[in-house]
Amino acid sequence: MAYENILTEIHERVGLVTINRPKALNALNSQTMQEIYDALSAYDANDSIGAMVLTGSEKAFAAGADIKEMMDASAVEMVRRDFIGALYDSIMAINKPVIAAVSGFALGGGCELAMACDMIIASESAVFGQPEINLGVIPGAGGTQRLVRAVGKALAMEVVLNDRRLTAEEAYQFGLVNRVYSTEAYLNEALRIANEIAARAPIAVRLAKEMVNKSFEVSLREGLAQERRNFYFLFSTEDQSEGMQAFAEKRPADWKGH
Repeated sequence: MAYENILTEIHERVGLVTINRPKALNALNSQTMQEIYDALSAYDANDSIGAMVLTGSEKAFAAGADIKEMMDASAVEMVRRDFIGALYDSIMAINKPVIAAVSGFALGGGCELAMACDMIIASESAVFGQPEINLGVIPGAGGTQRLVRAVGKALAMEVVLNDRRLTAEEAYQFGLVNRVYSTEAYLNEALRIANEIAARAPIAVRLAKEMVNKSFEVSLREGLAQERRNFYFLFSTEDQSEGMQAFAEKRPADWKGH
């Protein structure tokens, strides 16, 4: 499929999506978000792909939502189009793991897009923030919700209310990102980690992602019950039998995704 605002590549068992609007610092307009979702969905349906990486440029992962596209919209139009919410939520609902490889600016919608992914690998130059307050609005695609769950209320308040920007090292210390690498290495490292995940039992990986995300949405009691049901369910799969047999025989498992 031909895209205008993104690039797609396959690296071994990993699907790579690169936001490609350099003149706009990868600002996220509705077309770009739709293309990102379409590309990730296509990889999600491809059995030869086990994980995905979403990235931008060294200068900007995504500097925010495209303000020019929104500035003259009415409240009714924003609600009718669900301008930002639906696609961000849909990206989070992708079945296979998605890693955000972030360098440079990840602000506003860019920060929210990274948080909608399952892991964040950052370069040393990455900067995270939610500067919507400077525009007379608030974050609308998870910045007041996912950020709190990642870094806690106190810091999230400072980021959202007073436009505090987090460096890559601060984001790592506060638990927003998984790892920090040099600008030269961060993308290759994200691809390496994604390929490691893609080499694991596909059904187990999918259910593990689902249950970790579910922990933010349900009570502990309900989450434990669902976790246990999925654990038992995996004993009906060929991969469970293969995995345990391989462990007993001290050999690598040959996963089939069945």
